[in-house]
Amino acid sequence: MRVGEEDAVTALGTLLLHSLSLPTRVLKKGRRLAQEDIADMVAAGITRVMVARLDADDVPEDLAASQIAEALAGRGLTVQAPFTGRCNLVAPTAGVVTLDRAAVNQLNSIDEAITLATVAPFDVVTARQLVATVKIIPLAVRRASVEQACAVAALVAPTLHPFRSHQVALLQTELPGTRTSVLDATARVIAERVGRLAGSVMTERRVPHTVAAVAAALAEPAVAAADMVLMVGASAVVDRADILPAGLVRAGGTIDSFGMPVDPGNLLLLGAHQGRPVLGMPGCVRSPKLNGADWVLQRLAAGLTVGPQDIAQMGVGGLLKDVPARGQSREGAGVARAPLVAGVVLAAGRSSRMGRNKLLIPIEGEAMVARVVDTLLAAAVAEVVVVVGHEADAVRQALVGRPVRFVDNPHYADGLATSVRAGLASLASDVDAAVMALGDMPGIAAPDIDRLIAAFAPAERRSIIIPTHHGQRGNPVMLARALWPQAMAVEGDVGARPVIAANPDHVAEVAIDHAGVLLDLDTPSALARYAGTPAP
Repeated sequence: MRVGEEDAVTALGTLLLHSLSLPTRVLKKGRRLAQEDIADMVAAGITRVMVARLDADDVPEDLAASQIAEALAGRGLTVQAPFTGRCNLVAPTAGVVTLDRAAVNQLNSIDEAITLATVAPFDVVTARQLVATVKIIPLAVRRASVEQACAVAALVAPTLHPFRSHQVALLQTELPGTRTSVLDATARVIAERVGRLAGSVMTERRVPHTVAAVAAALAEPAVAAADMVLMVGASAVVDRADILPAGLVRAGGTIDSFGMPVDPGNLLLLGAHQGRPVLGMPGCVRSPKLNGADWVLQRLAAGLTVGPQDIAQMGVGGLLKDVPARGQSREGAGVARAPLVAGVVLAAGRSSRMGRNKLLIPIEGEAMVARVVDTLLAAAVAEVVVVVGHEADAVRQALVGRPVRFVDNPHYADGLATSVRAGLASLASDVDAAVMALGDMPGIAAPDIDRLIAAFAPAERRSIIIPTHHGQRGNPVMLARALWPQAMAVEGDVGARPVIAANPDHVAEVAIDHAGVLLDLDTPSALARYAGTPAP
């Protein structure tokens, strides 16, 4: 890749090295300069520009990031569309992640242009949480480096082990004077701890703190039916011959490990009985704070095996005192996650320019609005909301069987802005952004939507995402929640244009290689051109 300053008039097809603010728009770093870009720069008095020219063996940043991410994936993770040289791998559901730390280090040593950041091995992740991100530092990277990184990526093997539904038996022992309130509080905390891992406490037994009582409880049919047994003693286990381990052995079970290099949680007993794990829990489990037993429970709940060697390797990072959130689900505590995006289809208009309800016109065998809805359903959106008004029943009928939610707009005659307002107002409080799609644009595709979502990054001033084709802006437009109040204050027959105009520094354009993002079928002539037939 060759980088340098060139005359603007000769920079056609080069990559812009730094963002430029023009009177009418912003050209972002990495943009491949088109003729209209050069014309706008010259009109603004910009005669010289810093650009990059790719060599034959260079791989553009987005393609390189995508290829490496695809080589990493395939083990329960979702690969998002690349944007600005970054490609993320996301957990579709909660679970535990395993990966090869040494291979990550090896990949990051191949070329300074290629970076891979991941969560730590055995970290618990939540749904939509980022597990790994590939970032290409410059605008392009050598093909040989990409190929080498793809080969090493297979060794990293990042794998999501989803939490499995499981049932737990809780066994508590008590001594004379043990307070019922303590046992009740322990049961409640254990149930919450297990519930976070997709499990449930199916039965609880409270028995005297004796070897015989523990052995008898383990043999009870209700306890034996559980997938896992958790034992909490009236006093902590201090030796393999103590009450809880001795009761496990008398019942025919085995002791696999006692003690762990994690604090709090040192006094953990790991054993088995009739083929299912049995844990003698340390006294710290009476508190909801993270402890070593959580690390073992998380792995077991995700279907991973835990043996003495696994526990012996938990010492590095095992000092958990005063780190209450470490290794647990950290939703809302700074963990990077994929945005929760809703698709909003604006389908309430009167189609006055078409002369009939354009959304019901068949396009390749199905209603136009159904084509748009199916595109959003195939994209990475959490839900699809359809705003209806004019001929609402007919629009609903055209979408029968599709998993969408309808929102009525009784004010549809007052213009498009009322549908935007109704759609945004209906979304849940945890939705981060909305893709506002027009119901008369059957040419958009699911990968287009996914590319918009990949570009979304409010922290990097990318809160409004707009598709373009050959430099011309189109639809659908993606809006961050922070801008919804502005969008909901708009009046008349306009959508997001006033919001876009008021926030130019927060706009990111995504180049789309087809004209479907520009084409809305709102007149008979437009419909005829799309269908390839003469206008009526």
